[in-house]
Amino acid sequence: MPTTRVALATCSVLPDLDPDDAPLLGALADRGVEAVAAVWDDPDVDWDSFDLVVIRSTWDYSQRRDEYIAWAKTVPRLANDADVLAWNIDKYYLKTLGEMGLPIVRTLWLDPDRHLTSQAIHTRLPAHGDYVIKPTVSAGARDTARYQENTAKARGEAILHARDLLRSGRHVMVQPYLNQIDVVGETGLIFFEGKFSHAVRKNAMLTRGHRPTQGLYQEEVMRSIEATEAELALGERALQAAHEILGESAASLLYARIDLVPGDDGDPILLELEFTEPTLFLNKAQGAPDRFADAIVARAQTK
Repeated sequence: MPTTRVALATCSVLPDLDPDDAPLLGALADRGVEAVAAVWDDPDVDWDSFDLVVIRSTWDYSQRRDEYIAWAKTVPRLANDADVLAWNIDKYYLKTLGEMGLPIVRTLWLDPDRHLTSQAIHTRLPAHGDYVIKPTVSAGARDTARYQENTAKARGEAILHARDLLRSGRHVMVQPYLNQIDVVGETGLIFFEGKFSHAVRKNAMLTRGHRPTQGLYQEEVMRSIEATEAELALGERALQAAHEILGESAASLLYARIDLVPGDDGDPILLELEFTEPTLFLNKAQGAPDRFADAIVARAQTK
């Protein structure tokens, strides 16, 4: 019987995968699957030779979006597929979800085509409270920073940050910083084949004075938690909304991570839908590697 071969797509900085995916290798081997780490932009990789290609740590794509999507469209058995990636990579999708009635963080969207001056950016930044500036296409909090409005130095740095992103042709998000993140943290809900697997809690990553991350990603400090009913309900709503937008592409999601933050009233708010290359924190929940491996095997046998 031929061996099932699965590629776990990564980037050249992590040619042997991120350590979080290490348990997956053993779980797949136990199921008779040959799992191979493959760098997504390596021209020598024969993607047609795999029964399934699962995107994992392809975290260097954020400034090469078009190249990345073009690659995804050439991979015949890709999970999640290229249409999902093209939609999910740009966080502008959050505006659509907000218009559908999902609770999202209040956001100001800045367009590089408007050629905003420093003064124009200044007038658009919040007048009160801390806020966050980030590009709509990024991974692992790269090029993301938290600012305090009540210092002239921070205000000037924020203006330069937004201006530089816009001048490089990138769309920018400006959001108020939700203070409950410092108390509670962020929640990640992980789903395999649309079924809830486990939940994790992330400590606040953007402390006051945090400057834009320039490396591949910012390290996350995580712990396993029990998700609340309200968090699970919002996660399910978010997945359903994605299905309505994407149709069959969303219906075939192999994996998903829904990131939530607490609002000032404590109710969960949608921060991101992670359908592209999310860390799944397999080492934080008992049985998670096996659940993901089972989903991969089932998908590889039907692709």
